[in-house]
Amino acid sequence: MDISVCIGSSCHLRGSYDIIKGLEALIEQHGLQNQINLAAAFCLGNCTNGVTIKVNDRIVTGVSTENLPQVFKEHVLKALS
Repeated sequence: MDISVCIGSSCHLRGSYDIIKGLEALIEQHGLQNQINLAAAFCLGNCTNGVTIKVNDRIVTGVSTENLPQVFKEHVLKALS
């Protein structure tokens, strides 16, 4: 599975680096280091919708440190199960 986190200007200002760190922790916590490729991406084209991540081909907008565990469960863990 490929996960990309936007680090463009808007997402950077809204905390995309915290999202990357949070995803790294969740991936490790669930032992998924060998199944997930986490990368940074420049502008995913949803600048007005908060931090944007791309899980394989699915765009997820409005990601925050508060909702990251739920986003991870819904879009990553479900897809891997």
